[in-house]
Amino acid sequence: MKWLVAVLVVFVAMFQYRLWVGEGSIADVVRLEREIARQEADNERLRERNKQLAAEVDALKTGDDAIEERARSDMGMIKEGETFFMIIDDQ
Repeated sequence: MKWLVAVLVVFVAMFQYRLWVGEGSIADVVRLEREIARQEADNERLRERNKQLAAEVDALKTGDDAIEERARSDMGMIKEGETFFMIIDDQ
């Protein structure tokens, strides 16, 4: 009978160790839940960025206005007959 109790105590100790310290422990689960929440937030941010980029690509494919705006802002281009003024702030 004593050996049965000893075996049961050993099994309980092994299971408790795994519950608190080993792989799949409570601390491990909490860490993974935090990591999942962070990853979901990153995914949502990236989904929004993808929507913005898709809208920009669509605008560039379909309209001349988007291309003109991009040429003006990124490349500093101006239309024929326009005058470019650059204002420099000395402060």
